[in-house]
Amino acid sequence: MTKTYTQDYHRSDGRALRVTFAEPENVVRGGLVVLHEAEGVTDGVRLLVSSLADEGWLAVAPHIYEIRGRLSGEDVLTATDITLAWLVDRGIRGDLLGVVGFDLGGTAALVVASSRKLGAAVSVGGQGISEPVSDDLPALVDIAGRLTSPWLGIYGDAGDEAGGTEVERLREAASAADVATNVVRYPGANHRFDADPGAAEEAWQRTLSWFDAHLR
Repeated sequence: MTKTYTQDYHRSDGRALRVTFAEPENVVRGGLVVLHEAEGVTDGVRLLVSSLADEGWLAVAPHIYEIRGRLSGEDVLTATDITLAWLVDRGIRGDLLGVVGFDLGGTAALVVASSRKLGAAVSVGGQGISEPVSDDLPALVDIAGRLTSPWLGIYGDAGDEAGGTEVERLREAASAADVATNVVRYPGANHRFDADPGAAEEAWQRTLSWFDAHLR
């Protein structure tokens, strides 16, 4: 497994942000911003960063909570912009930049994908589809139709009819966007995929395939 590193990134405009990253050992295929879950940059986030590097991506997770201690839409976009600059500084072309988030980071990834033009975006799980998870983040159905980056959403419905309806609402909203979108629903899987290894493995392969298709 590729080793991860953490550093403070200081831009010329004075903005700074702590990031955790991993670099591929061989050819770098592009750069991915990894948006963290509710607990911040956990061991699980570091594992995701490392696993993406093993697949050839320069992967980097901004420590968003260190901006103001919460995950607001404004802070997500600010941290993503700084992290994208970090990737560009390392020679990644604009058309080879993407974003991926897991759990609450999946919610954040859709926020970014509806506000920035990137090569690709993926949300694996995520809350707040019809009702915002906080006053600082929008309901996803309200922004999905404005997606400006090709976006893949992967969701479990926990075997719940209401959960399935939520995911289908998001699919319908995203279909109105002017970019490629796809929403995959796993009946019976929870929103973190923890209890269903089969769904988790397929979600990982779908994530890699989406980046393969759009970042090239």
